Amino acid sequence: MKDIRRSRPKPYHYVFPKWSNLLLPAVVVLGGLLPIYGIMLVAWGFSPVATDAGYRPEQPIPFSHRLHAGTLGIDCRYCHNTVEFAARAAIPPTQTCMNCHRQIQKDNEALKPLWTSDESGNPVPWVRVHDLPDYAYFHHGAHVTRGIGCVTCHGRIDAMETVSRFSPLSMGWCLDCHRNPDSSIRPPSEATNMAYDPQNERPQSERRNLIESLRLHPSEDCSTCHR
Repeated sequence: MKDIRRSRPKPYHYVFPKWSNLLLPAVVVLGGLLPIYGIMLVAWGFSPVATDAGYRPEQPIPFSHRLHAGTLGIDCRYCHNTVEFAARAAIPPTQTCMNCHRQIQKDNEALKPLWTSDESGNPVPWVRVHDLPDYAYFHHGAHVTRGIGCVTCHGRIDAMETVSRFSPLSMGWCLDCHRNPDSSIRPPSEATNMAYDPQNERPQSERRNLIESLRLHPSEDCSTCHR
């Protein structure tokens, strides 16, 4: 006759070995700390360390935007000549620099990488200051030609000796502008005017009218930037 006792399921305390009870305090402590770790991770994601706000790389040539864009008043579009129709604002080729520097400061040792580039045909290895990750899509032309000025994202470039990243370029930062474009909107003709302040130049009602005339409807859909 079959022994019924042998067919009964084992009590739960036989499923795990007895020494596993020693792990219970650690499980409780880690479970309590997990929400704190999550909060710290989110806070780190919004910090300048993660967003690179203030990032200021060393360039192969000490190019001064304060001198070129500020003192000399060279328009942004002279060097970044694709900004009005392309997704990226092109890094100026060596030839653009040589248009002036074939005659100006020809003996400046700091410009030696420029002469080398001109002779070899290899580009100057400029380091991008504003470089979005590949999963984020941004089109310069769509913004510049619709009244979003360079200074909105890049700050007063004309006052920077060495360019640093002005804004965090985070998703939340972009969405704030898409939801409230009237704080940044300006006539497209003023896009490269660094001294133009939309909130001082025009009252809010005029800025709202400008949004309507430009037919701006900034999207908040995920697929707008994540394609």
